[in-house]
This record gives sequence, structure tokens and C-alpha cells, in this order.
Amino acid sequence: MNPYMVTLFIFGAIVLLTAWLPLALRQLPLSLPICCVVIGMLLTWTPLAPLPRINPLDSRELTEHLTEFVVIVALMGAGLKIDRPLGWRRWAMTWRLLGIAMPISIGMIALLGWGILGLGAASALLLGAALAPTDPVLAGDIQVGPPQTGEEDDIRFALTSEAGLNDGLSFPFVMAAIAATSQGSNDHGWIAHWFAFDVVWRLTAGIALGWVTGRILGYLTFKVPRSSRIAKTGDGLAALGFTCLSYGATELIHGYGFVAVFVTALTLRSVERQSSFHGELHDFGEQIERLLMMVVLVGFGSALAEGSLISHVDWRVVTVAVLTLAIVRPAAGWISLIGGQQPRAEKLIVSIFGIRGLGSIYYLAYASGRASFNGIEVIWATVFLIILFSVIVHGVAVTPVMRWIDRERGTDSLRPTTMDSQQTENQADA
Repeated sequence: MNPYMVTLFIFGAIVLLTAWLPLALRQLPLSLPICCVVIGMLLTWTPLAPLPRINPLDSRELTEHLTEFVVIVALMGAGLKIDRPLGWRRWAMTWRLLGIAMPISIGMIALLGWGILGLGAASALLLGAALAPTDPVLAGDIQVGPPQTGEEDDIRFALTSEAGLNDGLSFPFVMAAIAATSQGSNDHGWIAHWFAFDVVWRLTAGIALGWVTGRILGYLTFKVPRSSRIAKTGDGLAALGFTCLSYGATELIHGYGFVAVFVTALTLRSVERQSSFHGELHDFGEQIERLLMMVVLVGFGSALAEGSLISHVDWRVVTVAVLTLAIVRPAAGWISLIGGQQPRAEKLIVSIFGIRGLGSIYYLAYASGRASFNGIEVIWATVFLIILFSVIVHGVAVTPVMRWIDRERGTDSLRPTTMDSQQTENQADA
């Protein structure tokens, strides 16, 4: 068989599934990511074509850049979806999850890596930093709805805003792990440079340039004379331009692009909150995100089926994976929300549904390309197993749990999808 034609056939099938599966799965306790992983595994095991075997250790740079792009597209989409204006009290759950739950998660996972997996300090810190952020890509089923739809209860808002910000805020810990690999055990001089550059400068640059970019793009989109506004085009493709512009400009000055992209999206929303163009931007970004997510997760399933990483899985790796998902995240999330005004059931859901995903793969690929870490194969195996468990457990549980909590609150448990909204609009136009 012609491998190129086989690849085109598979890619076409993936594109069609991207459009159809979300609708087909609405009534089922399954998620699109689960189906993507299964597809990837089946494609690797099929004898019908000489498909390439995927191993992120052998294609680290491709893994890094592909997951990086998926994450920044997802971050822009997450920021555009949030209707709630930025504020200390309005975002109280988010600040708690970022300031309390994430550091606790990093510390606890690092301890598990050191105590159970036998990793050194730098490798254990990398494991904790890579697994601490929740994922904006795989959490679509539990995020807020499209702009101006009103689907923004505390649970969905907290998980969306947390996933939007903690991808960038965990970066300083990844940089600390990288810096620690080249230092002697008694040489702590790197800490001052790390704090000044990787924490203060890069976070400040990400926030500041994200805000400036959002204000400029907001002005060009909504405030210039009407005939020249970007919004006048009605073209959601602009979302991709906004994303790459913000991310690229911030990375060029050595800021955190993940932070900048999310801040740009929030700032763009704040310039003009009621424009229907936000919906166009969101819908296009969501389609691109879903397609890229499927491609990456098919590759993830293929890497699992290929077997070289899974060969490093033993009882220690399984123990760390189970403890991370069943104990670390729920405990850290619950501790961070102590004293909040939300009902216990809502706090519990927010604490449990900290989905791990493509962001963790990106951080691991990024770090392993810039420093040599002891036990890197074990780290990869642990991260892959945790993502697999998270995709399965959270993917199966999210639909019934959210329907239950929606019924408890007296709200509609079947949230409209983008496809539903478009069908409604078409019917109204007719």
C-alpha cells in the first residue's frame, strides 16, 4: 500500500470524526479523547498498512512543538469563552486553585517521584511541575460554554480559568528543574537568577505583553472606524492570528507565552463584551483545537500501543499514577477551597476534575530537550500512564457527574453544542 494515500485516508477519517463524534457522544458516558486514544492504538496494531511507530523520545522536537501549538490554541479559546470580568472576588476560586492547590500538587507529586520512583531532586521536581497543571485541551466537556451563552456556573468557570492560567504558572517550576540539573548539590547561586528571570521577568512579561496585545487587538477589532474593523470581516480565522501573534511576540522577549495568550484573550473580551464576533472567533478556534487534539491523541494512543514507554511501567509507576489522580489532586483542590462559599458537592467536583493531558507532554518534551534528567524514561512512562488514567476516568465520569449537579441546581443538564447553536440559527433564518 502507498503510505501517503493511507495517511490521507486516515487524516480524512479523523477530520470527519472531529465533526461527528461530539454529537454522537453527547448522550454517552464517553469523551472524544477516549475515542481518539483507542483509534490510535487500533491503527498501530492494524496489519493493513506500514504505519510509522511513534515514540516521543525519538521525536521529541515534533512532540514539543505539536503539543505547544495545541495548548496555545486551547488557551485562546478558553479565554474567549469566559464572560466573567476579572476581579479578586469574582475569581476567588481560581486564585485559590492557582496559589494553593498547584504548589501543593507540585510538592506532593515531587515527593512521590523521589520516595517511590527513586528519582533525583531535579527529576522529581520536573515530574511534579509537568503534572501540576490541569489541561485546557482535554477539559472541554467540563468548561464554560461559548461566549454569551450564560453557561458559566462556578464549577465550569473555576476549571476553565484554572486550566487557562496554570499552564503558564507552572513554567517557573519546570525552569527550576532544568536549572537544577547543571548545579552541584551545594551550589545554590542559580536560585537568585532563576527567581529574577524565570519567575519575575518572564511572568511579568507574559502578563504585561498579553494585556498590551489584547488592548491593541481589541482596538483594531472593535474600536477603529467600522469599515476597517477586524470584526467587520466576520472571519474566525483571526483567532489563530491573535494566538500566534501574542505567543510569538512574548516568547521573543523571553516571557511566558502561555500566560500571554490567555491574558490576551481575556483582555480582548474586556474591550467589547457583547460583540457576536467573539462567537465567530471561539467557534473557529474550537474547530482547530478539536482537530489538533484528535491528531495528537491518536499519536498518543499509537505511542501507547507501540509499547516502548509502557515497558517502563511497574508497580511503582502505577502507584504514583493512582495516588496522583485519587489523592494528590483531590486533596490539594479541597484544601485550597476551604473557607469558600460554594456547596461541598461543587468543591468536591472542582477538586476531583483536574484533568491531566497534553500540557504535561509539552512540558516534559520541552525540559528533556534542554537538560539531561536521570530516569527520564520512567518520568515519560509515569506521565503517559497518568494521562491515560485521567482521560479514561474523567472522560467516563464527567457527563453523569455534571448532569447530576445540574439537576441538583435545577439547570438544564444537556448543554447545547456549537453544532446545536448553528442549527438553531439556521432554523431561525429559514
